[in-house]
Amino acid sequence: MSGRRTRRSAPRGFTLIELLLVLVILAVLAAVVIPNVAGRGEQAKRQATITDIAGLKGALNAFEVDNSRYPSNEEGLAALVQAPNDLQASWKGPYLQNLPTDKYGNAYIYRYPGTLNPSSFDLVSMGKDGQEGTDDDITQFTEK
Repeated sequence: MSGRRTRRSAPRGFTLIELLLVLVILAVLAAVVIPNVAGRGEQAKRQATITDIAGLKGALNAFEVDNSRYPSNEEGLAALVQAPNDLQASWKGPYLQNLPTDKYGNAYIYRYPGTLNPSSFDLVSMGKDGQEGTDDDITQFTEK
């Protein structure tokens, strides 16, 4: 045996510069990815609300074909689920299984005759802010 001792090398850790470099890379990735993903939830809610309105519009048109009129403001969209008293004979519903709410948790606004469409009805979602008459409202005329 010789007098030399073999030194075991201790496991080497990461240096501070290596750790900082990894953090910078993660921050850059987050700055690129988060803005692209953040708007998707809002976009999905908006698109689902537009689809709901299209379904409601179809149900209202079927109601009108069967009953020769649209539901009154007093009957509202509930007339698509349960027959109004004066339409027991002609009503062929339910035209919907239940009344949906928009994807923001608000009831849809129905008006007949409409203010946006005086010759027919209005269907309106108040959108994200929950207030009618603002820029985020969604109607039967909103483009996909």
